[in-house]
Amino acid sequence: MDGLLLINKPSGLTSHDIVFRLRKILQTKKIGHTGTLDPNATGVLVVLVGRATKILPYLENSDKVYRAQMKLGVMTDTEDIWGKITAEREIVPIDDFDALCQSFVGKQMQVPPMISSIKVNGKKLYEYARNNEYVERKARPIEIYSIETMDEFSFRVHCSSGTYVRSLCRDIADKSGNLGIMSSLVREQVGKFELSQCQTLEEIEEKGAHLYSISEALAHLPRIDLEDDFDVKCGKHLRFDTDADRIVLYYENQAMAVYERHHGNVFACARGLWS
Repeated sequence: MDGLLLINKPSGLTSHDIVFRLRKILQTKKIGHTGTLDPNATGVLVVLVGRATKILPYLENSDKVYRAQMKLGVMTDTEDIWGKITAEREIVPIDDFDALCQSFVGKQMQVPPMISSIKVNGKKLYEYARNNEYVERKARPIEIYSIETMDEFSFRVHCSSGTYVRSLCRDIADKSGNLGIMSSLVREQVGKFELSQCQTLEEIEEKGAHLYSISEALAHLPRIDLEDDFDVKCGKHLRFDTDADRIVLYYENQAMAVYERHHGNVFACARGLWS
């Protein structure tokens, strides 16, 4: 069993919980996810099964689309509604919420939340948070491609990988003179994969898993079909006349390896996919 499995993650389960349950349902240990989704958030979780666990670095992109809602007048230690309240303040009215949100579209620097998995001095930030330790966090580059505002301080955001929506809510509120936290979060899209394509754990248990093939996941990379796979399995450098610096080699319609330009028109194996 090899391929990508798209899960509609329910609230209350961690991404690791989903992987643990899928290992039992699918009776395989070779499973991993492409990016953590908060326990209280719902939506798209991309899971790699079998040989597909090798292709994570080569997926097309990890831009994401989220639907989020904000709550004003309060701050918590997790920057969301599920954390411990650390401050409260009277709400300053926001005359034009859409204009406020649109001011965040573009490239910018964002300070990540204390509960993120970013490492500082070899330790994840959320580990410091669990021990009630505060550490300085460096701002990181992100990009907001678009924001669509909705009712009651909710919005849909298309953003780059590494963007923390809870921190975006914090910053939007701060720019308006308010305290603010994230009160709900749904991940609607990861790369080209959408929520409508996802299965629930219950659906997988009842009807079986629908897997997207490794070929579909790597369709954005140039494809070269081989007459035999001997040299690839031996890890040999190969020559190809192509402008691409990264390609996927196929044999009998099966993705065998990802090759990258070594020098000139010589390519070296970056990741074997045949077993």
